[in-house]
This record gives sequence, C-alpha cells and structure tokens, in this order.
Amino acid sequence: MQRYFVSPKQISGNQIQITGDDVHHIKTVMRNRIGDRFICCDGHGLDYFVEITEIHSQYIECRVLETAPSKGEPVSQITIAQSLPKGDKFETILQKGTEIGAARFLPFTSLRTIVKLDDKKGQKKLERWKRIVKEAAEQSHRGCIPEVFQPIHWKELLKEIEKAELALIAYEKGGEPLTHVTMSEAQQILLIIGPEGGFSEQEIEEAKAAGALPITLGTRILRTETASLVALSCILFAKRELGGEA
Repeated sequence: MQRYFVSPKQISGNQIQITGDDVHHIKTVMRNRIGDRFICCDGHGLDYFVEITEIHSQYIECRVLETAPSKGEPVSQITIAQSLPKGDKFETILQKGTEIGAARFLPFTSLRTIVKLDDKKGQKKLERWKRIVKEAAEQSHRGCIPEVFQPIHWKELLKEIEKAELALIAYEKGGEPLTHVTMSEAQQILLIIGPEGGFSEQEIEEAKAAGALPITLGTRILRTETASLVALSCILFAKRELGGEA
C-alpha cells in the first residue's frame, strides 16, 4: 500500500490534508481517485490508514479509517557517521541505509576526505539528501524519517564519540571483529566509516581516546559505501532486528 509522511499540522482529528509534491504523485503518478486508500505516517511511528475524500489542485483531503503503530522501525538507533565520499556514493548510502534501518546520517570530513563543501553548496546538498531519505523511508515502510545532518569536521566528530553510548570505528588495518563486539545492551550506536583512503593512524588513536572501539569487517577491503551498509546490516542482525522473526 502507498505510504506518505505528513507533519502534525496536516492532521486534524480524523482528517488529513496532503500537500506539496505528494499531491502530484498521488494524482498523476499513481492516478488515485476519491475512495482510494493508502497510509499516512506522522514520522513518529504512528500509521494512519486513510481514504481520499476530496482532490484539489494544491491539496488532497483524506478521512482517517484506522491508526496503528508503525512496524518498520528498529529499536536500536544507529547513526552512520560517514566521511563524505566522491560522486553520488553518499546518496547510495542514504537510500540503502534508510531501507536497512539507520536512524541518522552524520557526514563528516577527515584528513583524507576528498570532497569539500562550502556553505551554499552544502545547503543544496542537504536538501537533496533529506529528499532521498524521505522517499526511501516511504518505499521501505519506515515509521520515521531518518535525520540527515550538516557535514561536520573531524574534531567535532570526536565530541560526538565522547557522548555516544557505543561508538564503533571501522579500520581496515585491524580491530575487534564486528561479530565479537558485545552490543546487546546499547540502544544508541555511532557507526563511523572513513573516506576512500581510510583513516590515518593518528585519527584512529584520537577516536580511541574519545571512546571509540576500532572494528574490522573481515579480511577483504570494502569500498566506503559498501562498508557502511555491511556494518549496519551486521549490527541490526546481531541485535535480532534484521532478517525476520525467529
């Protein structure tokens, strides 16, 4: 069933008003008509099963038939801190990471990061990134839209590590095998993935001093965009939040 995210101000009693780009998608792409049904989600884990009652050029009115908690949200809140990769790789991480179950995305720049964004370019990128995450969340039936933050610098990321319940940093030169890490008690996990050239030894030492645990994903060297998604999947699987019910 189709799924669209709405803000609290679009919900009034048993009525929901669809606005913005979703109007075009519902009317023109999906060719929905009065009486058709789909799901609206408030972005906080609650689904509204609705029926179209009115279709206008700028908005669509819907009647709420039923509400239920969303089933697409993992309990664990995993933040992917990703050193910005070249090209559209970060967009792939956003899309696939959202589908798998990431809660937040925190891009950053480190010593070997090639991509540099100024404020103007960074704002445009952020708007596009948020749109990609929203569409992926709708497609994968998430109950919440993952947050995407402005890129930060390495020194700022170290402060995030200090605050994290559990911080894991992928290091191709060695670390604790991810499958050996005890994380059953941690609900807030910061997963840190480096750039194409990897982290410097100094950065790893700084991360360890801040409280991060270096991890390895195995003997094969993964591309940065692959490492993010493999590590995310492994963590959720280990916490029994991926792979279906037993």
